[in-house]
Amino acid sequence: MAKDDNLPLFETKLAKGRILFQFYSLLIFVGTCFIFAYRLSHIPAIGEPGRWAWIGLFCSELWFCFYWFVTTVVRWNPIYRNTFKDRLSHRYEKALPGIDIFVCTADPVIEPPVMVINTILSVMAYDYPPEKLNVYLSDDGASEFTFYAMLEASRFSKIWLPFCKKFKVEPRSPEAYFRTAVEPLGEPVMAKEWSTVKMLYEDMKNRIESITKLGRISEEISKEHKGFNEWILVASPRDHQTILQILIDGRDSEAVDIQGRPLPTLVYLAREKRPQYHHHFKAGAMNAMMEMPGYDGNGGSCYIGTGCFHRRETLSGQKYSKNFKADWKRLSNRSVKESTSVLEEKCKVLASSSYEENSQWGKEMGLKYDCAVEDLLTGLSIQCRGWKSIYFNPERKGFLGVAPITLLQSLVQHKRWSEGDFHIFASRNCPFVLGYKKIPLKLQLSYCIYLLWAPNCLTTLYYVIVPSLCLLRGISLFPHISSSWVLAFVFVIFLHRTYSLGEFIRFGGTFKGWWNDQRMWLYKRTTSYFFGLLDYILKRLGFSKSAFVVTTKVADDDVSQRYEQEVMEFGTSSPMFTILATLALLNAFCFLGALKRVIANVEILFWERFALQILLCGLLVLINLPVYQGLFFRKDVASLPTSVTFKSTMFALLACAITLY
Repeated sequence: MAKDDNLPLFETKLAKGRILFQFYSLLIFVGTCFIFAYRLSHIPAIGEPGRWAWIGLFCSELWFCFYWFVTTVVRWNPIYRNTFKDRLSHRYEKALPGIDIFVCTADPVIEPPVMVINTILSVMAYDYPPEKLNVYLSDDGASEFTFYAMLEASRFSKIWLPFCKKFKVEPRSPEAYFRTAVEPLGEPVMAKEWSTVKMLYEDMKNRIESITKLGRISEEISKEHKGFNEWILVASPRDHQTILQILIDGRDSEAVDIQGRPLPTLVYLAREKRPQYHHHFKAGAMNAMMEMPGYDGNGGSCYIGTGCFHRRETLSGQKYSKNFKADWKRLSNRSVKESTSVLEEKCKVLASSSYEENSQWGKEMGLKYDCAVEDLLTGLSIQCRGWKSIYFNPERKGFLGVAPITLLQSLVQHKRWSEGDFHIFASRNCPFVLGYKKIPLKLQLSYCIYLLWAPNCLTTLYYVIVPSLCLLRGISLFPHISSSWVLAFVFVIFLHRTYSLGEFIRFGGTFKGWWNDQRMWLYKRTTSYFFGLLDYILKRLGFSKSAFVVTTKVADDDVSQRYEQEVMEFGTSSPMFTILATLALLNAFCFLGALKRVIANVEILFWERFALQILLCGLLVLINLPVYQGLFFRKDVASLPTSVTFKSTMFALLACAITLY
């Protein structure tokens, strides 16, 4: 027994394939040095056509090399963690700390109440002592439909939690489970209970969806809980009092499931919002309630907003001390004497719109404000106060979520992230400033992978546009196919992409998935990051203000069907789509012009001089095939609008005309 008490609770292992990656990186570095040697030794003379295009391309390649170096630093020494849950349970079963789980929602339309309560029910069903588990829903939409769904979930949890424990249900979201699980027909007792629970869930789901679709709470339902009276005073989702309702009070001896086991505490919160106070979006919602191997190997993973656990002390502004020791007994203490209703009233002040005024919340305490990526900045600040973070990705996933399934949603989401990331880099919160002598230099560099997303657009746009236009003009920017210098370019490109494909497949991907990933890499850099950089500049100049766009979590059936078929979704007019279409057409026109010269043999040595430029232009055309389909061949509602086709065609033709004449 004593021997077991001394065994570690987790182990750290170096990643497999580490030596291969380091060797690959060394080869890429050598090849890149030859490319730079070629660029420096073959700069066109002053007055010679293409001199500035050549210099610009060289600068772009320098930036690509720097960014590659940063990513290589992150991936140089990745580590993985493996935990021993049996040892933890044996040693600390009765002394585990209390855990608060925060779930955020902001709009009942794009984040439907049924989806929200599935998240709630799944975390309530954690394999953790329920008396030490507190689940909070922060509803920034102040929706009575979400509250009604929470009320239904609090009742259904009395059946769902023991069902999960009895049959070891995975996943523990009812919707996900019943969508994938097969009814156990071979076991009559289990089959009967399985069918009963599924029927109860479907009934609850139908009631919630019906009420939401109806658009109002009936008088009969409003009598079911005193919390509905709060909405009498709600003027709008942006102007209302604090609504705080303890739906399950874990301190109450009667708060048990159908088998008599205690239930976790469940709280609904819609913090107060008033027009005269800034509510700070998601960071404010999180404060009102208070993923990475390479990063881990460099000194700690970063915080990306979800799917993680924090010590309470890290979010309270406390600095780490070697003498620190958490008092789990105090943190797990539930001996509060006030009744549920009294406790609700006392806690409402914490979620009032004026509570944080002239305080350290959002500055030294809680999640950081005034940044679109408050999670990344908060994590960096925590690390700079001496706390360590680790990355843990178990085989059985601890968290599952949803992501955008349409192109525009994904591009808009990355636009917000890239703008917020660059805001951090260009401020006093830059890791090289804030983290100076506080976190390792390699961790400071690691943050640059995200923080430099936005400026990546400039070099990518240059590489997508200038070589193609120079091809049309007849200006060579790469070595001739017969020159030995071409080997450096071919070697680096082939090795880099081959390793990328091999790595993608090794981690369970497919060639098609990898190819689509390359496509999205290009689309994000030429649109999301460009508009993210533009937004940052406009805000600095005072021409724009911060806004938070909630990502849609649901889609129509036809949209979902096209997503499953891997058909790209357009369907609307957007400046991002105009840029994508213009770039696609520009490269198509330049590629056709080059092919015409090769086929017509206008210049005997054209292929000899422009082989790499033709291949680059052709690759861009291949990547943009879905855009051409959306412009000219598809007739469904998800194709590109006529207005985008017209504008992009005019812009592309104008660029070609200016280049030629």
